[in-house]
Amino acid sequence: MGYLNTTVDVYKQAAEQADIGLCCTSSPLWQFPGLKVPKIMQEMNYGCGSTVNPKDLVANPKILYVGVGGGMEILQFAYFSRQKKGVTGIDIVPEMLDKCRENLAIAETENKWFHQDFINLQAGSALALPVADQSMDIAAQNCLFNIFKEQDLNKALKEMYRVLKPNGRLIMSDPICETEIPDHLKTDERLRALCLSGAIPLDEYIKLLSNIGFGTIEVRARRPYRILDSAHYEVEKPIYIESIEICAIKDPVPEDGSCVFTGKTAIYIGNEDYFDDGRGHVMQYNQPLAICDKTANALKNLHRKDIFISASNWHYDGGGCC
Repeated sequence: MGYLNTTVDVYKQAAEQADIGLCCTSSPLWQFPGLKVPKIMQEMNYGCGSTVNPKDLVANPKILYVGVGGGMEILQFAYFSRQKKGVTGIDIVPEMLDKCRENLAIAETENKWFHQDFINLQAGSALALPVADQSMDIAAQNCLFNIFKEQDLNKALKEMYRVLKPNGRLIMSDPICETEIPDHLKTDERLRALCLSGAIPLDEYIKLLSNIGFGTIEVRARRPYRILDSAHYEVEKPIYIESIEICAIKDPVPEDGSCVFTGKTAIYIGNEDYFDDGRGHVMQYNQPLAICDKTANALKNLHRKDIFISASNWHYDGGGCC
């Protein structure tokens, strides 16, 4: 567990002194009416994307956020869950919890709608969450789980699955890397803590989620993140790292495996008004239909010239069928 101790040290320092650009991307800040995010929260945005999406946050959801950072996304979640202890924040770094509380006090002075009792901050580990089974509608983490080695990553994902209600949503933003990262970088504890050497390929991440029991997995965004170049790291060729945003839904896994949406679309261009494949997929003439990867493969296997299947664009925004 030595690498986790290094992670605690890194984020203790990042709590005591804001480390602007520690691991965040240039993703735009969500702007909501009446919400003002304090400057210090923006400076302490230690994430690689966003886990906040209004379409997930209906009917006053109970929300768990693991790895509180400066509190920016916790504040954004509270905007949608304006109830006492509607958002629970967990962190293993005491200094980060203290700083988050301090930042939330600032947010309360700048946002008339916000009360600190909307937030329940607790000390705890992602590997053993101090949260009851099936008690959360949303569980989220941003640029944390990539730090974990394989066994701990699996444990952390299982913990998120455990605390989610049926049909609850695990929303994550994490770095991924399709190139094998050299062992000497993987085992560098500080590089791993800085979210630079623990990234795994997207397919491996999706497989972990599917094996744990998430029946629907949506890839919502995929963006450039970092380059490990030979001038600054011991690598023969530059290693390209991306960030992804994923929503994994705790619904039953179909017999043929999880439905994974990566932004594929089917368009029927035949001579009829619609095409029905007999498996629940009805395509109106020349109207794009979002489909999961399984359905895309099944339609390709029909070898029909009147059905167009687009490539994955790594951005799924709902709709369609699987």
